[in-house]
Amino acid sequence: MTVMPAQVELPGTLDCLVIGGGLLGSAVSYYLAKAGARVRLAERAQLNSAASSQNAGSLHFQLEYRMIENGPEAARKAAEAMPLHLDAQHAWSGLEAELGMPVGVSQHGGFMVAESPEQLNTLEQKVLLERASGLEVELLDGEQVRRRAPYLSERILGAAFCAKEGKADPRRCVLAYAAAAARLGARIDSGLGVSALNYEQGVWRVYFSDGSECRARTLAITAGAWSGRVAAMAGISLPVSPVALTMTTTVRTQPMISHLIQHAGRRLSLKQTGDGNILIGGGWPARLRHTEGVIDLDRRPELLLNSLTGNMSAALAVFPELKKVSILRVWTGTTALVSDQLPLLGELPKSHGIYIATGGSAFTLGPTYARLLVERILGRPASLDITPFDPRRFGSLTLA
Repeated sequence: MTVMPAQVELPGTLDCLVIGGGLLGSAVSYYLAKAGARVRLAERAQLNSAASSQNAGSLHFQLEYRMIENGPEAARKAAEAMPLHLDAQHAWSGLEAELGMPVGVSQHGGFMVAESPEQLNTLEQKVLLERASGLEVELLDGEQVRRRAPYLSERILGAAFCAKEGKADPRRCVLAYAAAAARLGARIDSGLGVSALNYEQGVWRVYFSDGSECRARTLAITAGAWSGRVAAMAGISLPVSPVALTMTTTVRTQPMISHLIQHAGRRLSLKQTGDGNILIGGGWPARLRHTEGVIDLDRRPELLLNSLTGNMSAALAVFPELKKVSILRVWTGTTALVSDQLPLLGELPKSHGIYIATGGSAFTLGPTYARLLVERILGRPASLDITPFDPRRFGSLTLA
């Protein structure tokens, strides 16, 4: 990994302070710096230490199981974000060339499989929604699925296949974006938390955990599960909830899985990294920890045995050869979801220039979220209509 240039000093007022150093924060900093803005990123821990490093790096442009499990109306609501999915397909395809660094992008296609007639019906309805939104997705029967992916179980009755799905390396992505931002003049600070926000004389005065401060015309909140707490420092209430999830990885093995695998009736994501590890996830919950009755986001969520066994059962049903591979590690992590399952993307209501990007499929859509948010911050024409994701839809939660 290329070492970042020495940090530049940015005297005076920043154009934007970015709060949170995961994929979104690093990408927002890059696109701002690329546009010539004076930008600084502040990360309370280390870059890529939270959700961006704890997820599996799936590039899933089809609607996920969590978006279709609650019926047609919920699926139609989730499909409002499909223009973002279409944009992200192209963004990931060209990302390594843009950043000038490898980030492990591999787009060899993804299946969402079905094991029952009911799940097949769900897939059919999902595919209709996706095609109506412009996503290129095929509906295959079991024989067609195994012709393309012979490693999948005979139990698979059919699948939806999207040729542009795949994976990327979350560790490399964040550091590549941050390094590119630093080369363009952005200041990147880790181990620097935000302790207070005050709006004074048309600019934000930001106080940091080390006692220092800075001034910025705008703020960009890209803090994942911490986003609601950062917004609350400015007196703004948001329906952003932390969600604890479980992931598993196997030891390295020979190439066995060449696609991204999801399921229409179970929580499952399955893929193999370039190093040979098989990653198993799909939204199985962990338990958030509490300190004095308050969710403690600084503590790793507690592993739930039922989630681990349920996840392994789903994976083995789809990919029986997994039983021959040893588990290397199981971990938990925290991500953020918005109450209506759609992202928050744009300027916060009544905020004097605070912008946010969070929720939805934040890793898959990260490059798209970041570019679109920067367009808003800089007042540029929108390349996509993000009105459905405007934070002002929750403006009634903030009274001041």
